[in-house]
Amino acid sequence: MLSIPDLIKKKRDGSRLSDEDIKALVGALTSGGIQDAQTGAMLMAIWQNGMDTAETEALTKEMMFSGEVMSWPEEWAGLVVDKHSTGGVGDKVSLVLAPALAACGCKVPMISGRGLAHTGGTLDKLESIPGFDINQSVQQVRAMLSAVGCCIVGQTQTLVPADRVLYAMRDATSTVDSLPLITGSIISKKGAESLSALVLDVKFGQAALYKDLDAAKQLASFLVRAGNGLGVRTAAVLSKMDAPIGRCVGNSLEVMESLETLKGRGPEDLMELVTTLGGVLLTMTGLAADQSHGREKISQAVTGGDALLKFQAMMEAQGVAKETARVLCSAHTDYFSILRKAEHQLELTSSQDGVVEEVYGLPLAEVLHKLGAGRSTAGQPVNHSVGAELLLSSGQKVYKGESWLRLHYEDPPPSPDQIRRLQSALVLGSLDNSHQYLKESLVREVMLPR
Repeated sequence: MLSIPDLIKKKRDGSRLSDEDIKALVGALTSGGIQDAQTGAMLMAIWQNGMDTAETEALTKEMMFSGEVMSWPEEWAGLVVDKHSTGGVGDKVSLVLAPALAACGCKVPMISGRGLAHTGGTLDKLESIPGFDINQSVQQVRAMLSAVGCCIVGQTQTLVPADRVLYAMRDATSTVDSLPLITGSIISKKGAESLSALVLDVKFGQAALYKDLDAAKQLASFLVRAGNGLGVRTAAVLSKMDAPIGRCVGNSLEVMESLETLKGRGPEDLMELVTTLGGVLLTMTGLAADQSHGREKISQAVTGGDALLKFQAMMEAQGVAKETARVLCSAHTDYFSILRKAEHQLELTSSQDGVVEEVYGLPLAEVLHKLGAGRSTAGQPVNHSVGAELLLSSGQKVYKGESWLRLHYEDPPPSPDQIRRLQSALVLGSLDNSHQYLKESLVREVMLPR
């Protein structure tokens, strides 16, 4: 067996790692038998020289078995599903999709993450709800699936411990965008959930990890192949990530918009992603005849109120007081009576007349991150009240001096440079060409398992 320095040298020099090499590497990561400097060096060697299909699948499998693998009752066979997104701005899909799937008869042990770089994290959003506990044991997850049908939790201490080491180190070593490392991280966790089916929302665009469709398709192919290689029926949806999803960005604000969506008042783009991803999963599990039927069932679960009831039950199962959950899910409520409200709001206005062609998500997310909505170091608390509301959407006319964004912030106020950065997100076209505007679908392609 090669030593850790020898394994690093082997990959650094462009050679492929054998199954035994990868098993030794993952074993060292899990047991603590590797130094941080060595882990960083190996990550950079993988980033520079890549891994072939066999190496990637071996890494994914060894990471999956580095800890506990979940098991489910026989009567749940074929019904245990999950979704993963590669990260976006305003991406609150999980908060709507998990309860909708549960309302359709699925079991959804959704293991989510925190924000990474400029992208928001599902766990951070849910923790803006007083009492919501994302730390649940495998036994508690099983009990919640039995009683409610869904839960949204953080990675347990026993689940894929090798990934916890690599995940933190990837951000620190600028190796986040390595295809084999992304694949190993995502698919190992989903494999350890013992899923029947998995759908991946692979995003491309200005505010995504991968900027163009071809690069995103390559990532999707890696992920789908690795998932199916572990015996999980895996599909991918390629979706555009230029503008924020919906109209709200920021933890508490996104929870509010998710609740509004579960009450049948959600934005079209968010519902498009929820119904598309859910429709694919219902089709793969056999709960829908085809994707169209699946989309219809998910839509009915949301607009009919069944998904809202599941979300309310999930909140209570994960520690939220019954009265708090009831108030949040009531038809008309003052969300800020429960959720934290920022001390200050500021409305930004348009500098000219025009039609909204786009509102770019990246500058919004980066400024909000600096204002406290995200974290710069691991373990840093986020300010759940910081965020932004879009007051206009693509295709709408706007006139000089009209408000287009409401910023929610705490002291200190945003700097002039940050205000300029926010204003740069608004892209206007000529009012004379407003009739030519066509709203584009976010979903560009669906890759089903063969």
